[in-house]
Amino acid sequence: MSEITTKLLVLGGGPGGYVAAIRAGQHGIDTVLVEENRLGGTCLNVGCIPSKAMIHAAEAYHAAALQAEDASPFGLSAGPPRLDFSRTVAWKDGIVGRLNTGVASLLKRGGVKILRGRGTMVDGKTCLVETDTGPERVRAEHVILATGSVPAALPHLPFGGRVISSTEALSLSKVPATMAVVGAGYIGLELGTAFAKLGAKVTVVEMAERILPAYDAELTRPVARRLAALGIDVLLGAKATGLSGDALAVEVGGDSKRIPAEVILVAVGRKARTQDLGLERLDLDMSGPFIRIDERCATSMRNVWAVGDVTGEPMLAHRAMAQGEMVADLVAGRRRAFHKVAIPAVCFTDPEVVSAGLSPDEARAAGHEIRTGLFPFAANGRAMTLGAEDGFVRVTARADNHLILGIQAVGAGVSELAAGFGLALEMGARLEDVAGTIHAHPTLGEAFHEANLRALGEALHI
Repeated sequence: MSEITTKLLVLGGGPGGYVAAIRAGQHGIDTVLVEENRLGGTCLNVGCIPSKAMIHAAEAYHAAALQAEDASPFGLSAGPPRLDFSRTVAWKDGIVGRLNTGVASLLKRGGVKILRGRGTMVDGKTCLVETDTGPERVRAEHVILATGSVPAALPHLPFGGRVISSTEALSLSKVPATMAVVGAGYIGLELGTAFAKLGAKVTVVEMAERILPAYDAELTRPVARRLAALGIDVLLGAKATGLSGDALAVEVGGDSKRIPAEVILVAVGRKARTQDLGLERLDLDMSGPFIRIDERCATSMRNVWAVGDVTGEPMLAHRAMAQGEMVADLVAGRRRAFHKVAIPAVCFTDPEVVSAGLSPDEARAAGHEIRTGLFPFAANGRAMTLGAEDGFVRVTARADNHLILGIQAVGAGVSELAAGFGLALEMGARLEDVAGTIHAHPTLGEAFHEANLRALGEALHI
């Protein structure tokens, strides 16, 4: 068994891990990155990137189908579309492959050594890696745990056969005729909507009393309307109890139902990946199932750090990246801390949903006297020209000094507004700051401008 000594060991090559390794390489830190599967982790390979590719393909197919029905609002018509789903999957895989190659190139440029294989921690400084060419022992001064998360399963619906997770959903060989989606969070609704647009009959089963229960109800109503328009059946207050022949058994309102389902997508969340990695040998304080960290992403062990999903919510790739970048700076001797005012969250549903900072209810619960401004896309010229008038931008600010506390939006393409929302919150913007900034016309961003004006009682276009 050969042995490698290094300054920094990164266990996990997902967004948090590979960004930490790239930044460490830029600092000239001797770094080893251990990854069992493909670089990029869940997000790049079986999550964020491939799902958005599938969503785009589904939207394009659905739009073409509407044109074939002469249902275009501006008079466009075309013949019935045909979809070669194998080419769709190959196109999606090609995007993932290009990004994999890009990550590998960036790591190589930074002088990072990549070990391909399963890494198991022996102690807080040592990792045993089972590679194709034999075991390697890595000893490091600093260790970053970036092992990510895996789909959560249900005891009565274990993964296997036609019961699949989001990972398998993105690699189906054909569009199923019928699909049941268990869980109406962002993963379930994103993929369920995509497959409905591709032609599947989709039924969503959710235990809560509304979809997207992590978001406030005002944001979710346009999404619920769109699900209905797409013919997606949504069963709320419902519990999936298991398989029943070729159907999913569901209890709802005291009654039992059978939902025909060629494929059953279980999308009830994700759990930290802490098993079979030797983490039980480390003296780590835990916060429930997650590794406890402080504002520097330091664990309870000296020079052992943790970033990303393994540290808990919010399980977002951009949070993991920001944490990984920070820890690499800390290892390089810089002074850093993770005190983010807002980490934007985006649902790539139809329409999209963005939330940054506090909702009105959350702001009130935190003891703030607030004022809010909501501007509908029905009054926004750009939204009209896109044929996407459903939704709005909403801003919440303190009543006394007008400091912005939260910004939310729902509508077509609003994911691209997330950066502006986050910037306003991180910069400590007040209503007057955004209201006094000239926004380009015609753009969806004007709705952000008008929401701030409305909160000040000075709206121009409503």
